[in-house]
Amino acid sequence: MIENAQLISLSRQIALQRQMDVVANNMANINTTGFKAENLLFEEYVMPVARDQNFPTINQPLSYVQDWATMHDMSGGAMVQTGNELDVALNGTGFFAVQTGAGERWTKAGSFQISSNGTLVDINGNPVLGEGGPIQFGPEETGILIASDGSVSSSAGPKDRLRLVEFANAQDLTREGNNLFAGGTPLAATNTRAMQGFVERSNVSGVSEMAEMIRVTRSYESIASLTQKQDELRRSAIQRLGDANA
Repeated sequence: MIENAQLISLSRQIALQRQMDVVANNMANINTTGFKAENLLFEEYVMPVARDQNFPTINQPLSYVQDWATMHDMSGGAMVQTGNELDVALNGTGFFAVQTGAGERWTKAGSFQISSNGTLVDINGNPVLGEGGPIQFGPEETGILIASDGSVSSSAGPKDRLRLVEFANAQDLTREGNNLFAGGTPLAATNTRAMQGFVERSNVSGVSEMAEMIRVTRSYESIASLTQKQDELRRSAIQRLGDANA
């Protein structure tokens, strides 16, 4: 019986450790442009037969905890006006498309730059894609304008239009490093508008995440204390058995 209780406690501790990793990652990206928070979903895993067979039949199943999935929080972050002509925020559910060494990826981070060869790139140096591929600017071009539909122009005239994509279910996306998402079936954006001179801040709530971190820590400490008491109970039982057989 004690072993069953310890295994159930251990399953909860493992789940709490995973949850702490998610909370810590959210906290670390509280100031990351366009970052979307994560939430962990748990489910009950019912073991059909108890390890110790001296339970009544009705009490045979044991309930464990396991982390079932990580959910993306796609709610919008605050829009902050910067006045920078290369900063673009997205009002809606869409994403920017960028080209990486591993293929096309999707991001909400619209703090762009122009590379040394005139390519519009994201903060990690990945080319930002237009409908015709990477967007290029000449060394003499000025007055870059980005319209609400993503159309890009400069002193040299129309350039291209940002490739903005949406997804039927954003939960199908896989989070990668550098604030990028992969996977999903991209669709042409119809409900997203570009906002030049703005950036979308992270949607992480520092107060909520700090409260969650405290809750997870206390839950972990409580289970650790329970496990210690179970160990003490086992040692006491073994000692009494030893004394009885002496």
